[in-house]
Amino acid sequence: MSEIHLEAVQLAVQIGGKQVCNRLNLQIQTGEIWALLGENGVGKSTLMATLAGARLPQQGALHLQGQRLADYAPRLRAQRLGWLAQRDDDPFPATVLETVLAGRHPHLDRLTWESEEDAAIARAELARVDLAGFATRDVTTLSGGERRRVSLATLLAQQTLLLLLDEPLSQLDLRHQLVVLRLLRQLAQIGCSIVFISHDPNHALQIATHALLLFGKGRTVSGPIHEVVTPQSIAELYRCAVREVAAGGQRLIVPVEGEP
Repeated sequence: MSEIHLEAVQLAVQIGGKQVCNRLNLQIQTGEIWALLGENGVGKSTLMATLAGARLPQQGALHLQGQRLADYAPRLRAQRLGWLAQRDDDPFPATVLETVLAGRHPHLDRLTWESEEDAAIARAELARVDLAGFATRDVTTLSGGERRRVSLATLLAQQTLLLLLDEPLSQLDLRHQLVVLRLLRQLAQIGCSIVFISHDPNHALQIATHALLLFGKGRTVSGPIHEVVTPQSIAELYRCAVREVAAGGQRLIVPVEGEP
């Protein structure tokens, strides 16, 4: 049975006097994967932070599983919504396992330590992102792509049904991009809802069911992926010439020289 995990109603978001979206209506349902696409600086991360409840919209409302997002206590919200921010910060040294265990904190009482069950969950999530042998590594010694996958494992350890992912494929090599894309598809198949930001429309074409395009000045277009992500819309979105090609039975949109 389909459930609306996140709903935006007449949402208006601004940053620095710039309109990111205006009167946006959106429903993210069970098993859907939404790709959020747009140029650098158009406000994708700002909108994602708003959807996660980390900043307030200028107008409109957000509902998480039928309840106003603003009414959730932080701990309960973190049990239902996971947000992967754009940057990975390490203010002090910690092992990879200790870092991933932070994802279990919304499920623990304030004075409760992580259990063996929590550690097992953390190790399982590390294995899912191809970091099974990294538990004792210091996070400050990791490459950018390895650190990004640690952040994703930390988020997955929260075990939420709604995942908001700001550039989850950032700094990942091609193989690990495929690992993560495959994982996101599997999560959707078991009932998770996912919104992810990418700078490559082909990531959207690979796994997304829907897309939300940010054109600037508050203009947005949203809907099923194959209706919304077309050569025409992508050329307009990124202000560059593109063409559609087929590879292995899959649509791809690639940039080419010339006027859009």
